[in-house]
Amino acid sequence: MGPVPAGVLQLLALMGALALVHVPLGSYMARVYSSDRHLRVEKWIYKGIGANPDTEMRWPAYLRGVLAFSAAGVLFLYLLQRLQGVLPGSLGFSSVSPAQSFNTAASFVTNTNWQSYYGEQTMGHVVQTAGLAVQNFVSAAVGIAVAVALVRGFARARTGEIGNFWADLVRGTVRILVPMAAVAAVILVACGAIQNFSGIHEVGQFMGGSQQWNGGAVASQEAIKELGTNGGGYFNANSAHPFENPTPFSNLFEIFLILVIPFALTRTFGVMVGSVKQGYAILAAMAVIWVGFVALMMWTEFAHRGPALQAAGASMEGKELRFGVGGSSIFAVSTTLTSTGAVDSFHSSFTGLGGGIAMLGMMLGEIAPGGTGSGLYGILIMAVIAVFIAGLMVGRTPEYLGKKIGSRQIKLAAVYILITPALVLVFSAFAMALPTPPHSMLNPGAHGFSEVLYAYTSAANNNGSAFAGLNANTDWFNATTGLAMLLGRFLPMVFVLALAGSLARQKPVPVTAGTLRTEKPLFAGLLVGAILIITGLTYFPALALGPLAEGLA
Repeated sequence: MGPVPAGVLQLLALMGALALVHVPLGSYMARVYSSDRHLRVEKWIYKGIGANPDTEMRWPAYLRGVLAFSAAGVLFLYLLQRLQGVLPGSLGFSSVSPAQSFNTAASFVTNTNWQSYYGEQTMGHVVQTAGLAVQNFVSAAVGIAVAVALVRGFARARTGEIGNFWADLVRGTVRILVPMAAVAAVILVACGAIQNFSGIHEVGQFMGGSQQWNGGAVASQEAIKELGTNGGGYFNANSAHPFENPTPFSNLFEIFLILVIPFALTRTFGVMVGSVKQGYAILAAMAVIWVGFVALMMWTEFAHRGPALQAAGASMEGKELRFGVGGSSIFAVSTTLTSTGAVDSFHSSFTGLGGGIAMLGMMLGEIAPGGTGSGLYGILIMAVIAVFIAGLMVGRTPEYLGKKIGSRQIKLAAVYILITPALVLVFSAFAMALPTPPHSMLNPGAHGFSEVLYAYTSAANNNGSAFAGLNANTDWFNATTGLAMLLGRFLPMVFVLALAGSLARQKPVPVTAGTLRTEKPLFAGLLVGAILIITGLTYFPALALGPLAEGLA
């Protein structure tokens, strides 16, 4: 079988698997967040943290819970890295430097998992398992909690209450992420991923020297890394490393883990607002963008331009032969259209246009299907914008799910969509204008600019993947990408929760003959168009200086 049919078959198999679990998983998550029953282990956790899970919160209190919990996570992870040199199980590694400790703590707490270090040469077992792996669970649970709070804003009326953050956090972790990650870890071990707490081994002699490999609890971290759309790898090669991703089947399974919760959350949304058709409309918009990006990526990477590409049969530089162009293209699109950032190939080695597609996927806001939770609330914000545009076109007051979209709601949505582009473009401009940061670029010209633009796009959108050539382990990049991650994660949440509170206080608007039917294909198409046009107008000048200039050269 040729590489192109093999890639298409992988895509179809993946779509079939996602379709198979969509309804049961989405409906189960809706029951989790709608239940008034607490499991025994959850009651122990609530007692330990001193939280009352039955107390409803307005949006400021919900936000305070998100920020307080996340700030405690940053502090704990920072101290854990700074103390690594005196901790057991450190594998002899010294404490992590202050700038890199801050960057890594901000990265994992914000669900970004950007890594400016070599995992197997920097982090011991305690930091990996008690620090990074724990944040993989809870940062994903925070994202789902904020998304569910926004869904409650649409579903509820005449109340400012949007749920209880501590209950949402604990339920998402205990009832969804932990059991699913446990099953996924067993499957990855069966595929050949390692799971142990062994030390450093010297392997053979190579050109007069030996090679060293670490053991570690890799499969368990790999499972939640993908399932929680985190992306931080145990090894520097990430999911291109055979200890993390041993076979073509494990590669496809990891892509499935990346996509399964974000896509299924659209079903959760539909069930909770009382109309599964509304969920299917959002799902359709996500799916159209995702499939379209995969097709474009495969086309650019299979195109035989130049003698080297023709000899190899495709653009094979930087790609794993185990997975080929098809598997690598699906993985690259899935990881950049979500907030995952894991890689099984190196995006800097993609063709100029292929690298641009990966970058554009993040610039969309990672909403197709996006991260665990962040993808759903991101595309619902875009749905509010799309409804507003439709209202302007027909001269009606915009409404969505029975709620009027007035000046307050559209202001909150507008600020939300401006935050991330502002962070990306401002930080990129400073990095290129100042004398020192450009020295971190490996390549000159358009590709070097793409390295910097990609780094801040990845950080501000909480993705975590990199263009590989950039040396990001400097004080400048550790500090600025850390700030971009924190601001890009928590500033948008402020406006999402404020929007949720304002919607929950409204009374429902009755459906009339003039109401825009937001469950219809027409609205899904309008939503896709709004997403692409807004992103294009925002980022086109920067893309023209980087990947477009390189791809058209």
